[in-house]
Amino acid sequence: MRKGKNKAEKDLDSLKIDYKKLCLSMRTVGLENALERDLLESQNENVGLRAWVAELERSLYQYRSHNSVIELKESLNNIEEWKGEIEELETALQNCELQVELLEMNNEHWKEQFQCSQGQIMDRDHIMGEAVTQAREVADHL
Repeated sequence: MRKGKNKAEKDLDSLKIDYKKLCLSMRTVGLENALERDLLESQNENVGLRAWVAELERSLYQYRSHNSVIELKESLNNIEEWKGEIEELETALQNCELQVELLEMNNEHWKEQFQCSQGQIMDRDHIMGEAVTQAREVADHL
């Protein structure tokens, strides 16, 4: 009977560890959601900046029609600056996308771990059920 009790306590400890792993997995999923939200915000900013560049390019066309060399140079400088900023934002966006891919891979890993833990829990539940049945049979014989 003591062996059964020790086994049950050991199984309970193992279940507690699996539960902690599951909680960690759930936190990882929350981080992934936050990163995806940040990625969407970055993409929206990028779209806005592209529209802004398009507007500046239309503006540049108007300055050309006025044959204003000074205004044209100034507009070109602004466009080059904004293109540099867009390149920086695109680089940041690519970094975010890489982070999302990494988190997705981690998420898959944790999903596999979770499924493995569920299988172990089911196996342990079955073993514990058998142990309880055996303990009851022993108790009934006594």
